Amino acid sequence: MYHLGALGFYFFWVVAISGTYIYAFYKTGIELSFPSVEYYTNEQWYLGGIMRSLHRYASDAMVLVMVLHLLREYILGRYRGARWFAWITGVILLWMIFAAGINGYWMVWDKLAQYSVVATVEWFDWLPIFSEPLARTFITYEALNDRFFTLISFAHVTVPLLILFLLWIHIMRISYPVVNPRKGLAIGMLLMMLALSLIVPVQSQGVADVSIEPNNLYIDWFYLWIYPLLGVWTAGQVWALVLGITLLLCILPWLPSKQVQIPVAEVSLKDCSGCRLCVADCPYEAVVMQKRTDGMNFAEEAVVIPNRCVSCGICVGACPSSSPFRGEMQYISGIEMPSLQMSGLRTALMNCIAMLEGDVRVLVVGCDNAADVEALRSQSVAVFSLPCIAMLPPSFIEYALREGRVDGIFITGCRDGDCLHRLGVAWTDERLATAREPRLRSRVERVRIKEYWAASSDLDQLVKELKIFQMALSVLPQTR
Repeated sequence: MYHLGALGFYFFWVVAISGTYIYAFYKTGIELSFPSVEYYTNEQWYLGGIMRSLHRYASDAMVLVMVLHLLREYILGRYRGARWFAWITGVILLWMIFAAGINGYWMVWDKLAQYSVVATVEWFDWLPIFSEPLARTFITYEALNDRFFTLISFAHVTVPLLILFLLWIHIMRISYPVVNPRKGLAIGMLLMMLALSLIVPVQSQGVADVSIEPNNLYIDWFYLWIYPLLGVWTAGQVWALVLGITLLLCILPWLPSKQVQIPVAEVSLKDCSGCRLCVADCPYEAVVMQKRTDGMNFAEEAVVIPNRCVSCGICVGACPSSSPFRGEMQYISGIEMPSLQMSGLRTALMNCIAMLEGDVRVLVVGCDNAADVEALRSQSVAVFSLPCIAMLPPSFIEYALREGRVDGIFITGCRDGDCLHRLGVAWTDERLATAREPRLRSRVERVRIKEYWAASSDLDQLVKELKIFQMALSVLPQTR
């Protein structure tokens, strides 16, 4: 479930590679299309037949993971604000893949293809845009000619190229997009589809005959789900359904929401050195660099693109000037979240710590989108939650541990691989492991820091992990 988007890309390439092999043996024409498909299905079953089945099952799998990906993003709320672009392009992609898949069935020119073609043109004939009904073309073989097969063959090559281009557009506003699933998952999926291709090979459903209405067909419900509706509803009702679903999906990002929109990040030029760390860490390419405009002795300055910013605060956690070791009471970082400035965060954390009692005092820092850390609060445990855990600069951890202010710091947030803001957990891991700037300095006792990534459903385990951490801290030398 964490790799639905990457699996969509993966299945696309499986479809493209298997389709290229099939296309090498495919012949266009009324009398040629069906026999050519039957040749590599039956005569060359050991390779061509497997490729055809692999092409079909990977196509079905691509639809499945795309629909699940769309549903998952909706459930997690990752379609509003700056994410509208990926959402809308994803909806367009889904319909284009449906079109390519349906077109692929026509190339076989069996009874299912005949049924699909006739139902489609009759459906389109309902629209008042054609001077003569398209369905007349498929009444007799005299009306139907080889140019139709040349056209659908050309479309079946061209549409996937457009899909590939749109896939690139779909991720163009995302930093470090994951377009390849993990190796084990990719191999497992391929082996599963190969096994399915051998056990249940894809077969044609008899050559098309325009003089006979096809019946008793096996429908591919992944692509042809709408066609049975055309047999019980009017064409207008089916158009209303399709256009209604499309319109609803397209307006979802702008429908009223109960969530309060957090103001986007703001740059303070007098505190910005143009180090580019905020640009490197932003998951949505919402921060860019431009030539310096304030005359300070730096080549560049950071600029926030408001309509791309999701207010995660990851850029703030990357900024070197976010350090709490600065002497000013109300200092400003190079880039700030107006709703929670770094000086205010330092004050709030110190106030929470000052109220702690007991022999083992722990500061828990969590994420607003993961397990509710407020349930962990006690006399010896202070809690604080951020829009994203990566908003916390490593220097704050050092500051809290300095001079025994607390005995340990417990870091938590979204499950690993399921960060609401994509890269918050990964960047936090790397910063604490000194693999990414800004790094946690080596002089900090790593044994006094614990990370545990937990979703809201993992609260019980989170409580247990905190108790284990407290027990481990109790045997360490006192820092006060």
